[in-house]
Amino acid sequence: MKIVVTGGLGFIGSHTVVELQNENFEVIVIDNLSNSSIDVLDGIERITGKKPLFEQIDLRDKTAVQDFFKKYSDVSGVIHFAASKAVGESVQNPLLYYENNINSLVYILQELQEKPKANFIFSSSCTVYGQAEVMPIAEATPIQPAMSPYGNTKQIGEEIITDVTKISNLNAILLRYFNPIGAHPSNEIGELPLGVPQNLVPFITQTGAGLRKELSIYGNDYPTIDGTCVRDYIHVVDLAKAHVIAMQRLVNKTNTDKLEIFNLGTGTGSSVLEVITAFEKVSGQKLPYKIVGRREGDVTEAYANTDRANNVLGWKTKYNLEDAIASAWRWEQKIRK
Repeated sequence: MKIVVTGGLGFIGSHTVVELQNENFEVIVIDNLSNSSIDVLDGIERITGKKPLFEQIDLRDKTAVQDFFKKYSDVSGVIHFAASKAVGESVQNPLLYYENNINSLVYILQELQEKPKANFIFSSSCTVYGQAEVMPIAEATPIQPAMSPYGNTKQIGEEIITDVTKISNLNAILLRYFNPIGAHPSNEIGELPLGVPQNLVPFITQTGAGLRKELSIYGNDYPTIDGTCVRDYIHVVDLAKAHVIAMQRLVNKTNTDKLEIFNLGTGTGSSVLEVITAFEKVSGQKLPYKIVGRREGDVTEAYANTDRANNVLGWKTKYNLEDAIASAWRWEQKIRK
């Protein structure tokens, strides 16, 4: 079975390609290399023994998307990762996010809705919940107004997919991630942010490696255990495995609805200071940091109720926070050699 993975050389995408190939899916990667490296293909091949097919396409190019689906008319499903994903950047440059995240989704769905059968998994986010009023966050938790253009693109994306499933043969699963971190245990692939990292853990590991002078903590006056923001950090390999289970559910037609939603997290919240402590423990070194003002778009806390994914998908996380931080640190040390 051919599965298309958009953004398949990115952080989560590449780990998902590995898990798909390990389950004998044939994978076609689409990536425009704007925030990834072609070298990731070699890392995937070293882990799995097979290099996926690769097409360098900018999904904002409607004609290129049409040509792709003409060339690969027999695909069984699409996992759509390709998107801009930094909260802070989206506040500064909202139109980039609306163009990149919405247009590409629409162009793919326009092709899929013409097919007699189509399976689609959407890389969504816990940001769709905004600042939820109750923790942990379940799938039925009311969607709050988005706190950033990035979060809004995920909300709009989910609404578009919902509408398309109502009028076409499309079957879709929305996977709402919490905070993916870590690297593959082989140390062949991991997170490769271009420029200054927008996410906490790569900034921590780069600071630990001496690339950054110190880490900025955005606010220590939140109503949390230690005043810093709380998030649910999930190992990227656990997250990748959930995509394979979700795609198998669609291709085997064991889904109970045309549109299904699952939270993917560990069910445990960790504060920024707790993540720093975990890094200091696994690395054996102190991390320099300073407290600065709050950052626009940040929610106070977000961690998942994972009962639905555990019970319906039969998926559970294997790795804890220290496991994930340790793998991220090993990866950082490797790429800095």
